[in-house]
Amino acid sequence: MAKPEPATNDLATSDAVADKTETSLPGQTAGEVSESIDTVVKTAGKNMHVKVYAPFRVYYDGIAQSITAVNDTGPFDVLPRHHNFMTLISTGDVIVRNERGEEKINIQRGIMHVKADEVIVFLDV
Repeated sequence: MAKPEPATNDLATSDAVADKTETSLPGQTAGEVSESIDTVVKTAGKNMHVKVYAPFRVYYDGIAQSITAVNDTGPFDVLPRHHNFMTLISTGDVIVRNERGEEKINIQRGIMHVKADEVIVFLDV
């Protein structure tokens, strides 16, 4: 009986990921795809994607280091690698912090969903 091979983490290096990429996105070369993968690997665990939007307007859609909001129990922060959860957001400011500083969005009510370094805030519900 063959001895099983030890498990490896193919995502540990961008080369392993790039080798598995058979096609690039339209308009991208293999080198550009590799650079994008390098960026993702270097920033993993340091950033998250945040989208704050209402039915007819997007207030923020991009990379952030943290987001602050208020729910019925008080103010709270969400950082990268936060546990998955969902909450109703109370009236106040939602503050998104990124490399350029912070962006305050005054809201009346909303829903926040956090999952796998992605934060979705849907307003005016």
